[in-house]
Amino acid sequence: MKPAIIPEGVPRRVYSSIVWVFCGLWIVMAAPALCQTASSRALGAGSAAVSGSVLRSPDGRLEIVANPVTGIRVDGALDDEGWQRATPVAGFVQAEPHGGEPATEATEVRVAYDGQNLYIAAYCRDSQPGSLIVNDIREDFKPGDQDSFEVILDTFADRRNGYVFITNPEGARSDLQSSNEGREVNGSWDAVWTVKTRRVDDGWTVEMAIPFRALRFEGGTGRVWGINFSRRIRRKNELDFWSPVPRSYNLYRTSLEGNLAGLSGKRGGRDLRIKPFVLGRTTRPTGGASFDTGGDAGLDVKYGITKGLTLDATVRPDFAQAEADEQQVNLTQFSQFFPEKRDFFLENSGIFYVGDQTRNNRVNPTPTPDEDLLVFFSRRVGLTQAGLPIPLAAGLRLTGRAAGFNLGVLNVQTRRSGTAPANNFTVLRARRNVAAGSDVGALFMTRQSTSQSGDDNRVFGVDGNIRFFRQLDWNSYALKSRTPGVSSGQYAWRTTFNWEGNFFHGKGGVMSIGDGFQNDLGYLRRVGTRKWLADVGIRPRPQALQRLGMREVHPHLTWDYYTDLHNVVTGKRLHSGLTGFMSSGAWAEMSVNQRYEKLDKPFRIHPDVARIPVGSYGWNEYQLKLQTDPSRLMSLTVIGISGGLWSGTQRTVNAAVTVRPSYAFRVTAGLQRTNASLAVPRARFISTIWTARANYSFTTNMYVDLLLQYNRDLHQFNANVRFNLIHHPLSDIFIVVNEQHMATPNAPPSGRGVIVKYNRMFSF
Repeated sequence: MKPAIIPEGVPRRVYSSIVWVFCGLWIVMAAPALCQTASSRALGAGSAAVSGSVLRSPDGRLEIVANPVTGIRVDGALDDEGWQRATPVAGFVQAEPHGGEPATEATEVRVAYDGQNLYIAAYCRDSQPGSLIVNDIREDFKPGDQDSFEVILDTFADRRNGYVFITNPEGARSDLQSSNEGREVNGSWDAVWTVKTRRVDDGWTVEMAIPFRALRFEGGTGRVWGINFSRRIRRKNELDFWSPVPRSYNLYRTSLEGNLAGLSGKRGGRDLRIKPFVLGRTTRPTGGASFDTGGDAGLDVKYGITKGLTLDATVRPDFAQAEADEQQVNLTQFSQFFPEKRDFFLENSGIFYVGDQTRNNRVNPTPTPDEDLLVFFSRRVGLTQAGLPIPLAAGLRLTGRAAGFNLGVLNVQTRRSGTAPANNFTVLRARRNVAAGSDVGALFMTRQSTSQSGDDNRVFGVDGNIRFFRQLDWNSYALKSRTPGVSSGQYAWRTTFNWEGNFFHGKGGVMSIGDGFQNDLGYLRRVGTRKWLADVGIRPRPQALQRLGMREVHPHLTWDYYTDLHNVVTGKRLHSGLTGFMSSGAWAEMSVNQRYEKLDKPFRIHPDVARIPVGSYGWNEYQLKLQTDPSRLMSLTVIGISGGLWSGTQRTVNAAVTVRPSYAFRVTAGLQRTNASLAVPRARFISTIWTARANYSFTTNMYVDLLLQYNRDLHQFNANVRFNLIHHPLSDIFIVVNEQHMATPNAPPSGRGVIVKYNRMFSF
């Protein structure tokens, strides 16, 4: 067996080469940013200021008062009499690029209401209205790479949670729920609401109508909601807020929101929704001789049983319309993580989360679960390890607020499928707010076989998120598991401290997982381990660099150190990186990653390579990441890795090119390729996955998606085509076509399937 390879320091010539490459890329990326910066200077402070009231509530927060009206015609024109009587607010403040300074373009917002709806109007003035950027019009679009207007409604004024409504100059709709100040963001939450926009000579206007019955809140006289507004001016990469928010946070930081007053006498709706569906399919598995044709039907029900609690029920659900998983090259000894994509499990999922997801990762802004233990992972319900569906008989979910607690109850019954037995899954979650920005909670989860006695698993525990000084968070949890036949080591715990500021950020903590811990409703990589973690960095913004088009530099260090429960080292990962963020939104990062892994069992890294044997392995990786301005017609993302890999070397490239001819059409071509040479076992291999995506939006309610994947290792081609027509609010027609083809001599017949699904939402 080859002895352990001890990680060495970074060779000076290698580091110097990386620095020169990084500087060259910065010069190339800076050219358009320099032009943009000069243009921004020419604009000065932006368009003429807009008059608006500046009211403050007794607690010192900014305040806007809703004006009662008899009705608003939602057409984006803002010419109704009710808007003329409503008192506007203005004075938006930058978070990016110059935190605390007035917005360079003026924004004016009014709020009104009648017996049915809350109305929000915004006048987004712009000195260059022909330069507005729109890149997507589909439902639940992502606002980051285009002009947008957002509002968050904290209907219980608990300064933790909120409903978010987003639009862009073309009137696209996106809505979501934010829980615990953005620690959990539920993008699958949907409401029936209306928005219309218009482009005008000096900007664009927004008119929203949000039904009260779609929201949960406590009615009565004198009630105050939390509220905030944000506006993104994409050509300047500028983000503005009505109630100021530091750039280290976002709109979900509800503790910094303003107040919405004047809604006296409003009552929350029960919002009964009944959504039946019918489905027809014809499928042939890969290698199959004939097609199997059949149909199915099911029912979804949503009901607000109290002012704060919502009950969801589903009978014989089917998720055939869910997007296919995107394959990945896996060079580790661990199973891959694939995100949840089924609507029933995504909605209100934040209430069940336990942990401390990052909220300020600008290189990868989408929060990711802790890679070592995700306490509740809904893909364990109704899916095999290979991602194949297990039929669900029924499911119930109860979420919301009651007696001062945030509550979540989930119960799902699966049916027997092949060798998979029928199981019942239950999750109970409760969390209570304490002090400013803090909360404590408890969790109970169980998997119980309903076809075999003595086959079960239970996990229970407590967690807490405590805030100090508004920027320091202490996040901890402690868990116990109970599994028949296991007598010891059934625990897991984690504690971390996290400071998030504009200039300095830092996190440190420790996690421990017992060797008998089992969680059938979670995702975890290994047991019998202890992890020490640290993540520190600074975000300086020197004026000299800003004049050259670079907004921020970010030197940072991320350290993960693993031992077994006897303090024997089993793994190390030291990431030393330097990131540069351009004013345009482009960025580049160079880093050195020192790795060490101790294998206690062999694993196969490639189908054509013998297993990597038990032993200790250490290596260095030199990595370069690049993302060009994602708002442009064409954008590029590249990750290049050179250096070691287990007992040998690697050259890895992950790249994707995206082209957007218009806001209706987008196409992305991607490549994941690793060329590796190993000493033990002596072998060379190349892993390659090609991916192509295309999206076309006919309207804001009709679109088609295409996903093509070719895995060279498996000689496997997969295609997934999804057509979606929203024919009525929250009602869809789906047509899904799947194909799998083996590109080998004497290949078996291709697998094919066509699925048509129709649902209709009835609201009462």
